[in-house]
Amino acid sequence: MNRTKKELPSCPVQVTLSLIDNKWKMLILGEILFEGTQRFSELKKALPAISQKVLTHNLRSMEADGLVVRTVYAEVPPRVEYSITDLGNSLRPIIDSMMKWGEDYKARFTSEG
Repeated sequence: MNRTKKELPSCPVQVTLSLIDNKWKMLILGEILFEGTQRFSELKKALPAISQKVLTHNLRSMEADGLVVRTVYAEVPPRVEYSITDLGNSLRPIIDSMMKWGEDYKARFTSEG
């Protein structure tokens, strides 16, 4: 990980939020968690509004935090894949809960009319 225990916030919620601190990280994690190992181009296609620079930055950050692993295959052209780690997979219940809450929230407003 790229942070030491001293650098982490004292509040556990802040620790969690510091690892998933923007919408892109959550969406990238969701893609890898629910779709499996992804190549950079697959992630870019699944998230068309994200720029290449922002995708690269977020993947590097999540790799440094131990949430995803980057595997480079010695091929021509080189193939790079991103997979979820056990630590990243431990976020699944949080993301599942967020998806459920979002679905319920949307249903509340689409059923009213």
